[in-house]
Amino acid sequence: MKRLIDMPRSKFLKVMCKKCKHQQIVFNKPSTEVKCLNCGATLLIPTGGKGEIVDAKVIKELS
Repeated sequence: MKRLIDMPRSKFLKVMCKKCKHQQIVFNKPSTEVKCLNCGATLLIPTGGKGEIVDAKVIKELS
């Protein structure tokens, strides 16, 4: 059976800052630069689609 409504392609990611090991949840398609709430390091930068991960490690994809 075909689904009438597709699932969204965007996701939330649980990432860990490589500098201070702080974990936070971010959107994988950001429209602005995402910084670590603890140390201020840049985690993701917008690229017009999915964000480019800079100083972070993806721990888990959340649905």
